[in-house]
Amino acid sequence: MKGFFQKLKRWFFKTVIVFFITSILAVIAFKWIPVPFTPLMLIRNVEQWTESKSATFTHKWVAMSEISPNLAKAVVVSEDQKFLQHSGFDVEAIEKAYEGNKKGKKIKGGSTITQQTAKNVFLWPQRSYVRKGFEVYFTFLIEVFWSKERILEVYLNSIEMGDGVYGAEAASQHWFRKSAKKLSTYEAASIAAILPNPRKYKAVRSSNYVDRRKNWIVRQMGYFGPLNFE
Repeated sequence: MKGFFQKLKRWFFKTVIVFFITSILAVIAFKWIPVPFTPLMLIRNVEQWTESKSATFTHKWVAMSEISPNLAKAVVVSEDQKFLQHSGFDVEAIEKAYEGNKKGKKIKGGSTITQQTAKNVFLWPQRSYVRKGFEVYFTFLIEVFWSKERILEVYLNSIEMGDGVYGAEAASQHWFRKSAKKLSTYEAASIAAILPNPRKYKAVRSSNYVDRRKNWIVRQMGYFGPLNFE
């Protein structure tokens, strides 16, 4: 029995070492390499297959220079206005969400764009303390190895922006029949407005709730000023 536990201990130690090495190498690699697909993309396709639905999947990676600055600004003002200032975690937002949740209020969880990027690229969508722990770990690595511009580039190319629609280029073509580079302020705000639930909300012919979000985002974009990654 003693020998068994020693082997188990060695196996566990080796597994942890391999995880740390591979995860760090993966984060470093994605500093330059486009992310081809995410766990969420795979999960959605499996869900469609198990529900006997036709699989829908559109995703095309484009460089940051091929994405309208309007969309970059729209997602920052709607999802994480302190993105350029924090180091991956918005402590004030986390504390506010924690206090609100204790009181039974439905408050956004305080996840930053970096945290959402870590979740989308490396993890699974279901909420749990285990996943949150891994999210903290990958968020730290991303902030260490990637620039803010790279984080936003990966985020804009990876997140769900419609049912089976992933990334800025696919979303722009899906909703507005144009390239992501040509999105206007209002079109960019329309896409950003549906991010809380992109399979439920529509960027065009949208509900009153989404229309109100669009208008709020457009106003915030006017107040925010240009994104400065330097």
